[in-house]
Amino acid sequence: MNIFRLAGDMTHLASVLVLLLKIHTIKSCAGISLKTQELYALVFVTRYLDIFTDFISLYNTTMKLVFLGSSLSIVWYMRHHKIVRRSYDKDQDTFRHVLLVVPCLILALVIHEKFTFKEVMWTFSIFLEAVAILPQLVLLQRTRNIDNLTGQYILLLGAYRSLYILNWVYRYFTEPHFVHWITWIAGLVQTLLYADFFYYYFQSWKNNTKLELPA
Repeated sequence: MNIFRLAGDMTHLASVLVLLLKIHTIKSCAGISLKTQELYALVFVTRYLDIFTDFISLYNTTMKLVFLGSSLSIVWYMRHHKIVRRSYDKDQDTFRHVLLVVPCLILALVIHEKFTFKEVMWTFSIFLEAVAILPQLVLLQRTRNIDNLTGQYILLLGAYRSLYILNWVYRYFTEPHFVHWITWIAGLVQTLLYADFFYYYFQSWKNNTKLELPA
């Protein structure tokens, strides 16, 4: 494992911890899209179907369990916790996430490295992760409700994917025959979706002002 992969994993983990901190400590999910969290839960469930059949390392299995458990916990909190669920803005979080799930599934059935159930589901999870942030970004543009923890959560998610791109570049030049077009293209699309948010985040940081997205 190289430094970029490790940094990406730790940044991804930090994003989840920031979100759980907001939900558990403040008892609020204001500004958080349940649609995006459900998509991430689906991403991890379909990606880690091999968790009990293919052992790679203790680190690998631990990270899979952490992301599975945390994503399902966040969805549960937002749907069922008697206090947290009251702060969920259902009227604004109206992005129809089926419009993301179905095309990603069809694309995975057409474009994959091997036509097996686990491989198609893994490819589906890669495509879905690339666009899962869209309901969250739409919600923020509608409400313009971006507190510090929500902003940090999205920033860390974007940083995680950017670090993974550096990981792929490093591995391309250091490992023979390292080519994964599906992962690379999906990762690039995912990173580009954060570009607008990154711009406004760093503008607010530079000017020491509250983060606001244009309406």
